[in-house]
Amino acid sequence: MKRKRMVQSMSKKDVLILGIESSCDETAASVVKNGREVLSNVISSQIKLHTLYGGVVPEIASRKHIEKINQVVRQALADAEVTLDDLDAVGVTYGPGLVGALLVGVAEAKAIAYAKKLPLVGVHHIEGHVSANYIEHKELEPPFLCEIISGGHTHLVIVKDYGEFEILGRTRDDAAGEAFDKVARAIGLGYPGGPKIDKLSNEGNPEAISFPRAHIEAAPYDFSFSGLKSAVLNYLNKCKMTGEEICEADVAASFQKAVVDVLVDNAMRAAKDYHIEKLAIAGGVASNQHLRTAMEQACTKAGISFYRPSPIFCTDNAAMIGVAAYYEYQKGTRSGLDLNAVPNLKLGER
Repeated sequence: MKRKRMVQSMSKKDVLILGIESSCDETAASVVKNGREVLSNVISSQIKLHTLYGGVVPEIASRKHIEKINQVVRQALADAEVTLDDLDAVGVTYGPGLVGALLVGVAEAKAIAYAKKLPLVGVHHIEGHVSANYIEHKELEPPFLCEIISGGHTHLVIVKDYGEFEILGRTRDDAAGEAFDKVARAIGLGYPGGPKIDKLSNEGNPEAISFPRAHIEAAPYDFSFSGLKSAVLNYLNKCKMTGEEICEADVAASFQKAVVDVLVDNAMRAAKDYHIEKLAIAGGVASNQHLRTAMEQACTKAGISFYRPSPIFCTDNAAMIGVAAYYEYQKGTRSGLDLNAVPNLKLGER
């Protein structure tokens, strides 16, 4: 009865999208209303499982997705108090990501779309991260600048319109999140590295060790974290060889500050050069508290409006996929039942 009352209260123009996400180690499903209202957001995380191996094991991730996908979809529908018959479309991440993991979500979405004769909308994972900002910032609309920072990606883009991007910069080597994981492993923190470094940094001195900040003259908005990672490893090796005591908290804090400085500097430079007054961040590393604080302070000083999702919407989730799918759906984007996983899908490609 409760579900019926809710569905009846919806006007005919309301659009309900089921979002599905399985690109890495989170199996997720969500129901999103009109692109901005999240009715449910269910995430089954595999972090504890992959911690045993020090990182994500693709084959194990795929198997877990198969076990959990039906459960999270059913739970998302139940939490939203709707059924498959109430949906207007199904949105799903089809790239980039781990191919086996992606295939599980894509197969689920295609099966539902076929069985219920619903439109299918393939969603780019990075577009989903950008779209996470629309959930809690109802006033945010393109154009704006967005920095997407995750374990596999570091991009600086102008969001020209919904689903339309101009790429200003990207990483030349390691993504920021990848560097966090590798440095965390080197100082004995384990996986996942980002949250552990963020926490340990509170106990350290960010000025204790001078680590390099890479700036590329020919490409001022690009990123490079490989040299920084190597500098941390060299520092640790030197300390071990000379018997010098290592303060893990200082290493974590100094490394993190070097990453944050580059992320903030590049974003501020682009905002100034392109005269953009709205800046958003997205992706798993966007949940880093030191980055969020530093970016907010820089934006306030520059008179720029700053937007960031809550941490739950920074890490992989299906709500952001449902939001992105809504705007693609409104533009008329439709995927066929031949939709396939594209593990190396580039931003802007379909």
